[in-house]
Amino acid sequence: MSTNFENYRAARDQLVDLAGDYESAISDFAWPDVGPTFNWAIDWFDQIALGNDGPALVIAETDGSEDRVSFDEMRRRTNAIGRWFSAQGIQHGDSVIVMLGNQVELWESMLSLMKLGAVIMPTTTAVGPAELTDRITRGDAKHVICNVEDTPKFADLVGDYTRIAVGPQDGWLDLCAGRSFDDSPLPHPGTAPDDRLLLYFTSGTTSRPKLVEHTQVSYPVGHLTTMYWLGLRPGDTHLNISSPGWAKHAWSCFFAPWIAEATIFVYNYDRFEPAALMNQLRTSEVSTFCAPPTVWRMLIGSQMGDRPPALREVIGAGEPLNPEVISRVRDAWGLTLRDGFGQTETTAAVGNSPGVSVKPGSMGKPLPGVPVVLVDPVSGERVDRPGTEGEICLELEGPGGRPLPLMTGYLGDAERNAEAMVNGLYHTGDVANRDEDGYITYVGRTDDVFKASDYKVSPFELESVLIEHPAVAEAAVVPAPDPVRLAVPKAYIALAHGYEANEETAFEILKHAREKLPPYLRVRRVEFYELPKTISGKIRRVELRGREQELADSGQSAPREWRDDQFPELKSVV
Repeated sequence: MSTNFENYRAARDQLVDLAGDYESAISDFAWPDVGPTFNWAIDWFDQIALGNDGPALVIAETDGSEDRVSFDEMRRRTNAIGRWFSAQGIQHGDSVIVMLGNQVELWESMLSLMKLGAVIMPTTTAVGPAELTDRITRGDAKHVICNVEDTPKFADLVGDYTRIAVGPQDGWLDLCAGRSFDDSPLPHPGTAPDDRLLLYFTSGTTSRPKLVEHTQVSYPVGHLTTMYWLGLRPGDTHLNISSPGWAKHAWSCFFAPWIAEATIFVYNYDRFEPAALMNQLRTSEVSTFCAPPTVWRMLIGSQMGDRPPALREVIGAGEPLNPEVISRVRDAWGLTLRDGFGQTETTAAVGNSPGVSVKPGSMGKPLPGVPVVLVDPVSGERVDRPGTEGEICLELEGPGGRPLPLMTGYLGDAERNAEAMVNGLYHTGDVANRDEDGYITYVGRTDDVFKASDYKVSPFELESVLIEHPAVAEAAVVPAPDPVRLAVPKAYIALAHGYEANEETAFEILKHAREKLPPYLRVRRVEFYELPKTISGKIRRVELRGREQELADSGQSAPREWRDDQFPELKSVV
């Protein structure tokens, strides 16, 4: 075995062994030296896959069918497809749009492209021609891989790029032809650790999507600590619910499980049914399960039943977890639902690690190898006093140098890079506070935190209270201009099934918030509204803030809005 493989495996094994021993992981872990050339697909995956008949990937469908591919079969298939890609002109350094769903060809394409040293641009199938034009242009895409049903999106897109489809289609090459090519090992492409590997577009919750550049090590090596946070072990079966094309899919449906030599399990469904998912957790012997809080809220709103027998770790990701959700999962299954924090620009940076006591509402502590600090957004000074808020940042010039899991930057955007990498820090744009035990609690985006009656308001804190009410499926709190208080907290509400958008429901939600929140944080207005979201499912509060300003400027009231001063009886609620 090569030295870089041995160093990588030693670091992996160390984190597996230190699960539950956070202090030792923090003090003892160091990023492995992977040498002057490194290619994760060849130097790691192919080595663990050689002769390994265990399942690398299992994709279950709602009709009961499934695709199952062993590690060794995936190794051989990606050698063959890699040779075919090369024959079609895909070369080291070429950018390739990969726009596929949760299907075997997605994993085959990503590994095959890595083996050639190509640059992967994961893309959600939800994008349309306008977004694709932007991606092709900004990412300098030279090749495109998609399903036959998505080929019409490219019909009017000009450009000199190779068109590859999964299946026969006029004017397109058929990827399936690649499986008949020679599957002997591919030569190492000689990729250096700082060579480009991935280009990810962010979901653009507040502005034009950013184009994030990652290297041959920032994700492939950096996700060692994502594996640690998830609690993955060799032989596990890991189910993560996220959509292809977004960074979290690479986190938990690609890198972290295969770093652990675990099975990636995918459940494909057109419409989410809690009972069907519960059945998959049980019958497929899932040992580690990660899902966004929206899925967890739907699960606890159904009949969760007894804990699936093989399930050991449960994790939430994508947005902060409400304490009520953690409590309900623990009551039902006896497992502690853990969450964490990271971005497309990084791997997991903060997390509630396995075996470590969880403080409900906190997203945990900095993960091994990630130099997290809190910084005053105004002064730029480090925030050390417990309970004081600060922006979550990563040190760029600490003892370990630049954080290995951090992106190189935003491609072709010097202005944003300068803003993000100022004063020796990478600025996440997220605000949190740290308590006396080192636990970090999320407050909100720097753009989302606002003042009402001169008190700072964290939308997340208010939203966490609101979703405890059974009528509330989702909530987004934004400032509503007010002539007396400057701004007041207003909640946009997506109602749970069975509740009507009427005065009675509004009163009950306002009453609930009044009972649970201090006077200076009271929700003063509610509106029942379809929440605007990015194509990755994140709420676009920037649109809601803009709508509030437009309503205030016009002097109009929203059609389904109720205010606390419309209910005199609320005055008696302490």
